[in-house]
Amino acid sequence: MIDEKAVELGRLLGQSNEYQALRRAEQALREDTEAQGKLETISRLTREFDEMVAQGQPPEEAKAKEYETTLRDFETSPTGQTYLVARANVDKLMNKVNQKIGEGIERGATSGIITL
Repeated sequence: MIDEKAVELGRLLGQSNEYQALRRAEQALREDTEAQGKLETISRLTREFDEMVAQGQPPEEAKAKEYETTLRDFETSPTGQTYLVARANVDKLMNKVNQKIGEGIERGATSGIITL
């Protein structure tokens, strides 16, 4: 029964306005080669920073500036803004869902009545 309810919840989430907006934003992101280039640069620099930190080295200032500039450019681009807002809205929805699930768990744990 729990599996069925989880599948139903997943279906409802997939049909939500928030998730549909995210899917559209992801598609627009895939089609925007400039935004894709920025994301690839951000990803590459993040990996390089991780490697430097693992070796006990601070990130190079030029690379840090490149990262900040590229991230800011992505965040202020129309495609980037649309994606980030859509992602944040889905995150808010999921936080609400998780909170409600937690409330349900608490009620279920304190209830003497077993329902299936």
